[in-house]
Amino acid sequence: MKKIFTACLVLLCSAGLIGCQNMSKQDIGVLTGGAAGALLGSTVGGGSGRIVATAVGAIAGAVIGGAIGKNMDDTDKLRMNRALDDNPVGKPAYWHNAESGANYEVVPVKNVTIEGNEYCREYRTVAVIAGKKQQMYGTACRQPDGTWQAVS
Repeated sequence: MKKIFTACLVLLCSAGLIGCQNMSKQDIGVLTGGAAGALLGSTVGGGSGRIVATAVGAIAGAVIGGAIGKNMDDTDKLRMNRALDDNPVGKPAYWHNAESGANYEVVPVKNVTIEGNEYCREYRTVAVIAGKKQQMYGTACRQPDGTWQAVS
């Protein structure tokens, strides 16, 4: 059962990544949140309880990630890029989007290397959207054009 679930999760993530270039910010949020939620859920319980926790974590993460991604506009993306570029690990960047009313906090958590790219960072985003606090973890890598792209 666990192998089937893992295979399905890998297949789903792989299928989602095939169309990354055409993905919306909400799609990226759903995938990133789902992966992070599944990872966190997999650390809970044992046996069949772990499988359920992983599935619940993936669903909850996808919902939260989608909500954050849906609400981030181009200005928010620029601020996110700046936070990942300029802030040292552990130092948060804060901003308020006057148009959407959302508040954001982005904290670079750790520098990592992914597939040879040494310019990648794990980060934590806390967003207050419509009065609801939502938290998401992810990893982004700097692209040749200087922008940051979520990779997980």
